[in-house]
Amino acid sequence: MEFLQLRCFVTVAEMLHFGKAAQHLEMLPASLGRQIRLLEERLGVRLLSRTTRNVALTEAGSILLPEALEIISRVERLETRLRDHKNQKAVALRIGAIDSAAAGLLPQLLPQFRDFHPEIVVQLIEQKTIRLLPKILSGHLDIAIVRPPETPDRGLEFHPLFHETAVVACPEGHALAEYEEVDVQQLADQPLIVPDRKSRPHSHDLSMQLFIEAGLSARVVQIAEEKQTIVNLVGRGMGIAIVPRWASRLGVDGVRFVPLRMPESPIRNKLALAACWMRDTKDPARDAFMELLMRNIGTIAETA
Repeated sequence: MEFLQLRCFVTVAEMLHFGKAAQHLEMLPASLGRQIRLLEERLGVRLLSRTTRNVALTEAGSILLPEALEIISRVERLETRLRDHKNQKAVALRIGAIDSAAAGLLPQLLPQFRDFHPEIVVQLIEQKTIRLLPKILSGHLDIAIVRPPETPDRGLEFHPLFHETAVVACPEGHALAEYEEVDVQQLADQPLIVPDRKSRPHSHDLSMQLFIEAGLSARVVQIAEEKQTIVNLVGRGMGIAIVPRWASRLGVDGVRFVPLRMPESPIRNKLALAACWMRDTKDPARDAFMELLMRNIGTIAETA
C-alpha cells in the first residue's frame, strides 16, 4: 500500500464526499478516484460503496479505516521528529557588513561557505560601521566586516584583513573618465560629493584628508549618507566622488571608476577592513567563516 493511497482513502472516508475530499487534498476528483481504485485493486476488496449521491464505507473499509488512521498518524509524528531534529542541527551565523564589503567580499565568499557548511544558515545585515559595532556588543550579530575605529571598544576583537583601493567615480564623458589613473592634483576645483562624517567618518576623512595633505581645498557641492546615493548622484552629473573600488559593483549606469593614485601616508588606513566579534567568545560557526575567509584572503584582496 502507498501512503498517498491511504491518505486519499481516509479523507474520503471521513468526508464521505469525493468532491470535497479532492478539494481538501488539492487533487482532481479523477486523480482521487484513481488512487482509491489502485488501493482497492492492491487489497482485492471494495472499500467504498459509491452511488451518484452517496459514499459509504464497506465492511472492509470499516476495518481498514482505524488502521490507516494509525499509520498516517505515525508517519506524521515521524516527519515532525525529523524536522525538529533538522532544525536543532541548523546553526545560524549572523554576519554584518559595510556596503562595500557586502558588494565585494561576501559575494565571493558566501557561495563557498554554503558548499562547505550547508548546516549553517547565514543571516546578512548591511549597515555602516557605527551601527554594526553596537549590534556585536548587544549580541545581535556574531561577526561583522567593518572599518576599524580609531578608538575601539575593549569588548570587541578586531582581526585586520586588507585595505580597499580608492577610485574616483566620475560621470561618463567627464574629462577624468579618459584617464587610466588620476591623482588628487587633478581633482582640484572639481565638484565633490562626500559622505556625511557622522555616519561614515572613514570615507569622509579619506576624501577631505587627501586634499588637505596636498595643500588643496575640497570643493564640496553635496553631502550624502549612502554610497549608493553618492554613486547615483555622480551618474546624474552632479560631481565626482572618491569611493572604494568595490562601489563599482553597485551597478549604476553612466559612471566610470578611475583608479586614484594614493600618497604614501597613513591616510591609506581609512579604507582598512577588519573582521570584528565579541571578545572572549567561542563560536564554531564564526570560526568556520573566518577560516574560509583567511584561506581566500589573497584572492579577495586583489579585487578590493
